Amino acid sequence: MKKLLALFLIIGLASCKSPEARYPVSQKSGSYIDESVARNKKLVAQEEQYIKNLMAEDSTTSYQASADGFWYYYNTKVADSITNDHPEFGDIVDFEYSISSIDGQTIYAEGEKPRRTYAMDQEKLFSGLRQGLKLMKEGETVTFLFPSHKAFGYYGDKEKIGTNMPIITKVTLYNIEKQTNNELDNQ
Repeated sequence: MKKLLALFLIIGLASCKSPEARYPVSQKSGSYIDESVARNKKLVAQEEQYIKNLMAEDSTTSYQASADGFWYYYNTKVADSITNDHPEFGDIVDFEYSISSIDGQTIYAEGEKPRRTYAMDQEKLFSGLRQGLKLMKEGETVTFLFPSHKAFGYYGDKEKIGTNMPIITKVTLYNIEKQTNNELDNQ
């Protein structure tokens, strides 16, 4: 009986011990993420330098740098005195575009992609084109030079555009249908 009582006493005292934290068997240092970031920074720098070299070789075209990390020039520019309207959030734009590789090889010819109606910032569209449309006015044609991270990035378009491929996109903006606040609230 004393042995049984001593056993219960030992078990009772042992169970009062506070739980100890369990440590992982192995720890990851995050080196894979650091390597990936370094690799991507190097890729972006190479693509941007290549695009800058292309622009430097073309002295006949007046390129502009966007605040969003791509370059562009106007094929057809609408004078500010005619309109100052640029598409904004929720506006419906009607546009058409073609895509070629940064070397000038046609990927999607003019007319190959159907004319598109797009609700600004409310539908899926690659980031460079979405940002580029905001720089345009109705009736303008603009050619954009996008590094791969502003185009289709790592995944490409799963059809003709490959991994990490910088592209040239020629866009014609036909119409901007301005949306009022009431129309946006009803959607």
